[in-house]
Amino acid sequence: MRYLERAGRRSLPGRQARLATAAILVATALAACGGGDDGDGGAAAASGAKAPATIPDLTDDPLTLSFIWFEWPPAQALEDFANAEYTKERPNVTIEVNTVPNANWHDAMFTQFAAKQTDFDIPILDSQHIGEAVTNGNILDLTDFVDENIEVDAYDPYLLAAYGQYPQAETGQRDEDASLYGLPLLGDTWTMIYRKDLIGDEPPKTWDEMIDVAAQCQEDNPGVSGLAFHQSNGSDAAAVTYNTVNGVYGGNLWNAEDKTIEGVINDEAGQKAMDVLVNEMKPLTAKGSGNWFIDEVNAAVAQGKACIAFQWIAAAGGLVDPAQSTLGKTEDEILDKLGFATLPTQDADVVPLGGMGMHISAYAPSERQAEALNFMKWFEQEDIQKKWAAAGGVPARTDALESPEFLEAGPFNQVYADSVSRMRDMWNVPEYAQLIDIENTNVNAALNGAKDPEEALDDIAEQQQQVLDSDGGGL
Repeated sequence: MRYLERAGRRSLPGRQARLATAAILVATALAACGGGDDGDGGAAAASGAKAPATIPDLTDDPLTLSFIWFEWPPAQALEDFANAEYTKERPNVTIEVNTVPNANWHDAMFTQFAAKQTDFDIPILDSQHIGEAVTNGNILDLTDFVDENIEVDAYDPYLLAAYGQYPQAETGQRDEDASLYGLPLLGDTWTMIYRKDLIGDEPPKTWDEMIDVAAQCQEDNPGVSGLAFHQSNGSDAAAVTYNTVNGVYGGNLWNAEDKTIEGVINDEAGQKAMDVLVNEMKPLTAKGSGNWFIDEVNAAVAQGKACIAFQWIAAAGGLVDPAQSTLGKTEDEILDKLGFATLPTQDADVVPLGGMGMHISAYAPSERQAEALNFMKWFEQEDIQKKWAAAGGVPARTDALESPEFLEAGPFNQVYADSVSRMRDMWNVPEYAQLIDIENTNVNAALNGAKDPEEALDDIAEQQQQVLDSDGGGL
């Protein structure tokens, strides 16, 4: 996605950061009262309000439709695109995409959900947030609306499931009997970024080869690190990195059928992945990179300080912007040095699922719920998805993904199209926030030398299992 600059964004970092503690307190109070858990992990509590199959009458009065997301370039792209295009159909509507720092994103939404009063109409949820929102009745059930208004066959079933279904099918196929609570907004996965001028035009094909190439590049180019990747304890940064390495070495995060984590994530393949990450990949990163995330990886690439890097495609657009790069004065000059490729394989062929879906707050006023439904129907049309792609978005519709509007809009967009069939998600359960915090903390500690890697992985397995067991198995 193009990395766009913004002036005057309605960012809410101070307010939402102060709400983080309140979120924990409110969530604890709700749990004590039985909210979202009835002994089977909350499945029976998934009884939120249903959206109508037909969009209600829309108001002609001025209306502001408010989203909440985290602060990154796609947030601006969405607001700019919607105000340019949606207002052609609904000139009385203004779109606002309010943002918070990534680390506060979950709490910014769920604090208000817990209070049953939101100042946003469309929360943009990560796929793993859906279970928590559904079991607490925070978002509308869109199943009937989708059946009547959305061309579900136009999407890869896995993407439709990942961004809206609960419970989510672990097979990568949509479960026709499961409800849909959201629709795709932005698809995403990792791309491997490599210096063609340093390692050659052909990217490494296996993970082991990638490590060897990065090590040689680092040795041959003093001041340039072999690798740059996410290591931070914030958001899901360190966890996604470990999970990706776990996947390519043939590991699994859990047994979804019986909700077993201990003995799965830390089996032989899982331990191999942790060893590779900490003892082979980490030594090839820059000094002080133990808390890097999106911006720091982009800066290292743009400043010519990394041979190979891994980044979310939706955050990679600035890398070809001459105003943000030291690698060339034009995009073509930069692309003479930078290549973008799908992730290497090893014992398995998987890539991380990124992206998010649009949902509707159960506490938004009725006229804004109606407008939100209308916006979703409009946004998911083929021609609009292609325009979104041309504007820098990463669409989820197959026809848009395969269109020239998308494939020619960025040098990394073909990578996304080629990666959809390889995607693997994390746990789509209400306890996601607890599970990701456990994993982030321990992986980050292992990467920074504060914890033995094998001990860190065993602690992840034990602590995550305790969470699922105490909450009834996660579903």
